[in-house]
Amino acid sequence: MSRIGNKPIAVPAGVEIKIDGHKVTVKGSKGTLERNLHPLMDVKLEGNEVIVTRPNDEIESRELHGLTRTLIHNMIVGVTEGFKKKLEIQGVGYNAKMQGKDLRLALGFSHPVIVVPPEGITITTPSSVVIEVSGANKELVGQVAAEIRSWREPEPYKGKGIRYSGEHVRRKAGKTGATK
Repeated sequence: MSRIGNKPIAVPAGVEIKIDGHKVTVKGSKGTLERNLHPLMDVKLEGNEVIVTRPNDEIESRELHGLTRTLIHNMIVGVTEGFKKKLEIQGVGYNAKMQGKDLRLALGFSHPVIVVPPEGITITTPSSVVIEVSGANKELVGQVAAEIRSWREPEPYKGKGIRYSGEHVRRKAGKTGATK
């Protein structure tokens, strides 16, 4: 019995949901998202709620039940509130600034790193060491944030690099003096 999959999804006012076979389209104030769902799952719109059901209790159906419900819920949250990831830059000379819609990173390379955001993603830099990635699609926001972080992941000795806000970096002890 899937506790998550059996929960109905409440549809807030101002959100329009269209279910066409296995294609779900959600339209709200922050944009429009659409997704093709697995053919095993049955999605119905009943009144002001979306209900996801599975055809049987096989392992694959049970796995997809909660996943499908969560994907639809994230689409609804995305078009109403949106998602945001915050990144912090630590290190001498490391900084970020906007160049039009593109993000320009100085990360200790011989050249600046230019990150072009995909459609539907907004990147802002409130300060030179803070980057905010926001958008309606949770997967895309996380993917863009991960790609920015991958340019200079935090290293364990000095902690320099790009990290998620609130991320704890385990630090290692450096070299100690040699004793004879």
